[in-house]
Amino acid sequence: MTPSARLQAAIEIVDDVVSAARSGGAAADTLIARFFKARRYAGSKDRRAVRGLAYDAIRRAGEPPASGRAALIGLAEDQPALKALFDGSPHGPAPIGVDERGAPKGVAPAWLVEKLARVLAPGEMAALLERAPLDLRVNRLKADRAAVARLFPGAEPGRLSPDALRLPEGSMVETSAAFADGLVEVQDEGSQLIALACRARPGMTVVDLCAGAGGKTLALAAMMEDEGRLIACDVDRARLSRLNPRAERAGARAIETRLLDGGREAAALADLMGQADVVLVDAPCSGSGTWRRNPEARWRLTPDRLQRLGAMQAHVLALGAALVRPGGRLVYAVCSLLEEEGPAPVGAFLVDHPDWSVDAAPVEAGRASGPGRALSPAADGTDGFFIAALERPC
Repeated sequence: MTPSARLQAAIEIVDDVVSAARSGGAAADTLIARFFKARRYAGSKDRRAVRGLAYDAIRRAGEPPASGRAALIGLAEDQPALKALFDGSPHGPAPIGVDERGAPKGVAPAWLVEKLARVLAPGEMAALLERAPLDLRVNRLKADRAAVARLFPGAEPGRLSPDALRLPEGSMVETSAAFADGLVEVQDEGSQLIALACRARPGMTVVDLCAGAGGKTLALAAMMEDEGRLIACDVDRARLSRLNPRAERAGARAIETRLLDGGREAAALADLMGQADVVLVDAPCSGSGTWRRNPEARWRLTPDRLQRLGAMQAHVLALGAALVRPGGRLVYAVCSLLEEEGPAPVGAFLVDHPDWSVDAAPVEAGRASGPGRALSPAADGTDGFFIAALERPC
């Protein structure tokens, strides 16, 4: 592909991403994979260059751009060498018109910027869109961090999690023997802290209420030394089905999975009510803390969706609390820095449950945020998270 053809390909991809964001379609990574599956003539260098251009343009445009072309013209304002590639060549984009303007530069849609400005210090917001690092969690069931670090050139121990390794960009993990043998999982260091906040121990009964594909479930299994009862629950069959092969690879045999029926979860969990030593509620959320990995997600969020998520967060928090035994621990987390998704639902829960107590330091990182702690890319080098730990009275 010529440089101009690469630019045109990026324009087409961003068009698809903008359309999917408006309609609730597939994520950018999926769309990029589909794009190149239909264009097998593109080599690895072409794919890498096109992907980089597309993501640079997506990150740059705070508001959803009018088109992929507008997004890439905006990028050319920051990277003037790109302007010459709008040359009208056979596979390249048409020249930029005299009155044609690129998409404005920004961090997020204006209504979200206003909300984030309440919780982020000046200069922190831009870090939400920087390229994310590559973190591994070393599986304690099979290995220790020092031994695994020797298997990955350039690996550095994480600053916050005793199980974390940070690898150089471009490191091959999923094709490595260490991954195939279950020694490691790809997991942001901040996400690892959520599991650590649970303080799970061998022999406990632990419920991961919104387990998804089970990344934190596997971390909990390692903390429990695969001894005890660990129940991973979710309403999404496809995501939950990915846990079993991951658990087998990790050597985690004590995990049970339980598919829940949305709106009827309590009936499926009746046998666990008031029985769990620890319940983790990694609640569905906007994902605003993961924009470094999914920058188009900020175009998908609307005030109405944020309100619906709030109702869902309150629901799963109450459901999780009902599972906790007297004296047990409830950990609530979201990969979001928005007040509405972190401090607010936990604060509301505490108003209704004044006898529950708050662990003011569920993790040794981040900064105080209402009844919990907030981690941010700028301050902590992790994705953005809110984590709170509550204890039920005996």
